[in-house]
Amino acid sequence: MGQFGFGQAVRRVEDVRLVTGRGRYTDDMTLGRQTYAYMLRSPYAHARIASVDVSAAKAAPGVLGVYTVDDLEADGIGGIPCLVPIKSTDGSRMYAPPRPLLAKGATKHVGDAVVMIVAETLDQARDASELVEIDYEMLPAVASTAAALAAGAPQVWPEAKGNLCFDWEMGDRAAVDSAFAAAAHVTKVDLVNNRIVVNSMEPRNAIGDYDRNDDKMVLYTSSQGVHGLQRQLASNIFKVPNARIRVVTRDVGGGFGMKIFLYPEQPLVMWAAKKIGRPVKWTGDRAEAFTSDTQGRDHVTTAELALDAAGKFLAMRFSTTAALGAYLSNFGPFIPTMAGAKLYAAVYTTPAVLYHVKGVFTNTVPVDAYRGAGRPEAAYAVERLVDAAAREVGLSPAEIRRRNFIRPEAMPYTTCLGSEYDSGDFLKNMEDALARGDWDGFEARKADSAKRGKLRGIGLASYIEACGGGADENATITFDESGHVTVHVGSQSNGQGHETAYSQIVADQLGIPMEQITVFQGDSDRYGFGRGTGGSRALPVGGSAVLKATEKVIAVGKKIASRQLEAAEADIEFADGRFTIAGTDRSVEITEIAKSSYMPNKVDIAEIDPGIDETARFMPAEATYPNGCHLVEVEIDPETGIVLIDRYTVVDDFGRVMNPMMLAGQVHGGIAQGVGQALLEETIYDEDGQMVTGSFMDYCMPRADNLPQIDFSYNEVPCTRNPLGVKGAGEAGAIGAPPAVINAVVDALTDYGVSHIDMPATPARIWSIVNAGRAQAA
Repeated sequence: MGQFGFGQAVRRVEDVRLVTGRGRYTDDMTLGRQTYAYMLRSPYAHARIASVDVSAAKAAPGVLGVYTVDDLEADGIGGIPCLVPIKSTDGSRMYAPPRPLLAKGATKHVGDAVVMIVAETLDQARDASELVEIDYEMLPAVASTAAALAAGAPQVWPEAKGNLCFDWEMGDRAAVDSAFAAAAHVTKVDLVNNRIVVNSMEPRNAIGDYDRNDDKMVLYTSSQGVHGLQRQLASNIFKVPNARIRVVTRDVGGGFGMKIFLYPEQPLVMWAAKKIGRPVKWTGDRAEAFTSDTQGRDHVTTAELALDAAGKFLAMRFSTTAALGAYLSNFGPFIPTMAGAKLYAAVYTTPAVLYHVKGVFTNTVPVDAYRGAGRPEAAYAVERLVDAAAREVGLSPAEIRRRNFIRPEAMPYTTCLGSEYDSGDFLKNMEDALARGDWDGFEARKADSAKRGKLRGIGLASYIEACGGGADENATITFDESGHVTVHVGSQSNGQGHETAYSQIVADQLGIPMEQITVFQGDSDRYGFGRGTGGSRALPVGGSAVLKATEKVIAVGKKIASRQLEAAEADIEFADGRFTIAGTDRSVEITEIAKSSYMPNKVDIAEIDPGIDETARFMPAEATYPNGCHLVEVEIDPETGIVLIDRYTVVDDFGRVMNPMMLAGQVHGGIAQGVGQALLEETIYDEDGQMVTGSFMDYCMPRADNLPQIDFSYNEVPCTRNPLGVKGAGEAGAIGAPPAVINAVVDALTDYGVSHIDMPATPARIWSIVNAGRAQAA
């Protein structure tokens, strides 16, 4: 292993480009004769569109086109599909409403696009939008997840009676009910998993173009994978072969799940570009992001735990109402069902678990995957429930977990919900976190805080998630005539460091300096297959495909080397970038082999084509199961309600660690987002479906002073599900942080009679609790 090998803290090769302003994001691009699109959006959450008059807008200066859904239908343009149809427990199909690119008949949420204006400049398009006359007839709206199923609630879609999209469950209901009936103690917690606006640093964007010579429509966009968009655009929107659609993504300023999906603006600018014969650019502003990007979480849950007299878990059951928004995003129904359902068994030996969820429509922005996608919701419900049970039965949060953890000697372990955990040591993660975080010294620190008039609390959460599985991925390694290597992978970096990770694998396996390696992603014309980035699969799946491609390169290289070195192929060994005749000092570098592969006189082997160009596919048999323990210590000022996170300790198991420095960055980023959800971020709609928190004036994002130094360490328990031995890491921080932070806040407020507080635990919410309970505390 060289300086760039597996396990080395290599600096990210892409960072020099990005921090010196040489990154190329979609909004940096300007095509020849480019025009600009503006989306006129509904100001109402639910309204019938009685009429639309665009005549004045069409005549405005610089305007090239003004379009409504009627224009789309005249050209046979399709709508955005839901890609994961769910069946209810009774076998009935969920209701999947139509989702045209522009609103048809009625608007369903604030921000629903009704008219697209294309003009020479963005200002001209905006000005023209003010000349569009739309006659809206307001309709009753429902924006509350908890109220969506209530009798008499306004109906988002008449076809979805009672706003119910699906009624789905997993688990053995009879076994769970029986366990609860026999329990010595039952703990119940009602909780809310608050809705989140994703707020990626780079807003969504799209540039549409049309190549008349090849009859090809082109989309430049910030995304998490070009091939998935290409497939939808070809089959669902334009109904053409894939080859007539090209999708290109360059640098991406954050995705967090939100940029996986197809949005109306992307096909709209492509269609408009073909109609006017010029490129059309749309860049969303921050206000549009709040009202048109998919949002995350938004669950209301009742969680229950049955225990025996010794504190052993007998059963858990969860009843959830999950908001889906007004339309079904590509994977919307998948997130509260199959994405995280099995993880309600968590890291415990609980014999029976029941998870029941009803997906509901509301007059709000669609909900889909947000960092963790179903697994944070599961971890939060379980770990809040376990903590509450510990307090009720008189055990410490650590002790109740010790009594119920799945032990490493039981691996592989199949949970009652059907997950097969291949590896992990949950007890060691927690014990290491308790030691590193000085759990035993907490009472002294609490006493010191009390002397200063502050409230101190400590909380922990053990989590597990399923990721890095699912569909396959391909990778291709190509040597050019100079010996330079290009790696093509079907994933898409949106900040994680793919260029570095894939280069490290190639450098480690082939002994090639990283500066001689280029990683290419994000162009459906240059690489014809890919699954994109999501579910922490880039390294476990994409990296494994790269590894398998290096093995094929080495195999081809041995054939060529055997000719050059005049030895039997079986006698050729490969190590540190050189092919060597075993037992001799005769060898040749892999780059020289690559160069000679282009020379027919040096490679006289019929089954080898000129050049080295090898593609490999990796299909994971199962998910990976990263896991860990978060330990958080908070100090609360009762006079202001402000929460200070004083200590943060996390011990994770991500299998073999490829790049410790990049891994720490992923964990830190996830924790920041988890802390944001726990303490600061909340999407609020009023009764009419208007977003109250529609800008950074009202929606609070985490900042540097909300986070302490994070003590991060890991236990390497290799994964058996992929040849790299790695477990997905990109989402873990956002999974473990929310329950650990809230557990610490609840611990700090126990003297005020608090047994639960919903996220976000804002200063105003805490101040109200403290002031309402001062007499009781005294």
